[in-house]
Amino acid sequence: MVKNVNKSIAVSLTAIMLMGFATACGGETASTEKKANTSSPSAQPYAGKKITVYAFNHPWSDSTKNSLKQFEAATGIKVDFQSIGEEQLQQKLAVQFASGSETPDVFMYRPYMDKIQYHKNGWAAPLNDYVNKDPKYDFTDFAKSSIEAVSIDNKIESIPLFTDQFVLYYRKDILEKNGIAVPKTMAELEAAAKKLHDPDKDFYGFVGRGQRNALVTAVASFLFSEGGDFMKDGKASLNSPETIKGFQIYSNLLKQYGPKGVINMSWPQAMGIFTQGKAAFYTETAALYTNTTDPEKSLIKDKVGFALLPAGSAGSKPYNTTAWGLGINTKSVNKDAAWEFIQWATSKEQVLLAQKNGVPGPRTSVWAQKESVENYPKDLIVAIQESMKIGVGHNVPEVISVGEARDAAGSVAVKAILGEDIKAAADQANAELQAIIDKDKTK
Repeated sequence: MVKNVNKSIAVSLTAIMLMGFATACGGETASTEKKANTSSPSAQPYAGKKITVYAFNHPWSDSTKNSLKQFEAATGIKVDFQSIGEEQLQQKLAVQFASGSETPDVFMYRPYMDKIQYHKNGWAAPLNDYVNKDPKYDFTDFAKSSIEAVSIDNKIESIPLFTDQFVLYYRKDILEKNGIAVPKTMAELEAAAKKLHDPDKDFYGFVGRGQRNALVTAVASFLFSEGGDFMKDGKASLNSPETIKGFQIYSNLLKQYGPKGVINMSWPQAMGIFTQGKAAFYTETAALYTNTTDPEKSLIKDKVGFALLPAGSAGSKPYNTTAWGLGINTKSVNKDAAWEFIQWATSKEQVLLAQKNGVPGPRTSVWAQKESVENYPKDLIVAIQESMKIGVGHNVPEVISVGEARDAAGSVAVKAILGEDIKAAADQANAELQAIIDKDKTK
């Protein structure tokens, strides 16, 4: 994911808003929903059209399939909706696009992993002109960072379907018992973790991802909150003073106040420590919160609190990323019909339906509706809403070779946890990341 994306996208979004392509948030429905209110065959603008959709086998897909008949009746479009496992979906899309196939017309993909490759290969059709067409679609309702996550070179290449926010999990009962306020800054978080850390009693001040590749999405928000990032102006910046400080804070929390073996932990292991009641603080994506409140999975189901990520030197800057987006195949011969489907599938009404089924959506107005959040803890709602306002639209290095880049970046934290010199580790990792960036330019 090419750097300087955030700046260029911010300019693009401002320009789009000035063009007046969308209205302010409201309760109006998109054009396809209006059509859904009539069953008259003459009202079907795409009668006889057929599109194919490749989708990840996910609750979002289930929610969408349940409403497809309404969409088909309204538009006349016949939808071949195929739900596919994640690995199989990635493989199938790569084969179809590499061969220049017109199928699928619409596809789900992971922008944070695949956006740059799809853009470079020309597989995803830009959607800028489409989002401008109908003001009632209300494109400005999408969280800005979620649009940054699906855009590149001023081109919107998919529409966000659901999002991830990075928040602070904590033990309400432990903090209350010890007279500790919910941390608002990184310094307060470290002080509280230190005070509550009691390894002799198998209780730890902090837990989080420590595995080299897995920890990158977790440490990202710490880097951002110190003014750092994986890359700046298209070049590796793992060894900038701000980035190193972010790595240092996260590594110290795990090294000084975390459980043994933390460098082998991805989210399931870290979550397990927290849900067993063995840690005071845990930072993780909000999307996994049910693991802490489910009585079958958690021993602390009634004792968990949620809060905005504590602020660093640059403020609180948690990520707010688009986990999956919906795009149009550049080779599709049914792009208008494909957009009609996307516009309907990402409308306020459909986002609300999906969110009621546990899929955290990207539209700010939906989060403001009581029925969309009635199953979420109140403090988690606040943390998510705040994160959506101020969040950063990525949580990994923005390159094609994301897996390799994550290994390079993650090594800084791992070496620091093991007690090695963090500056030397950052210098080495920065050289490795720059080599990856340079290599990707030849792909």
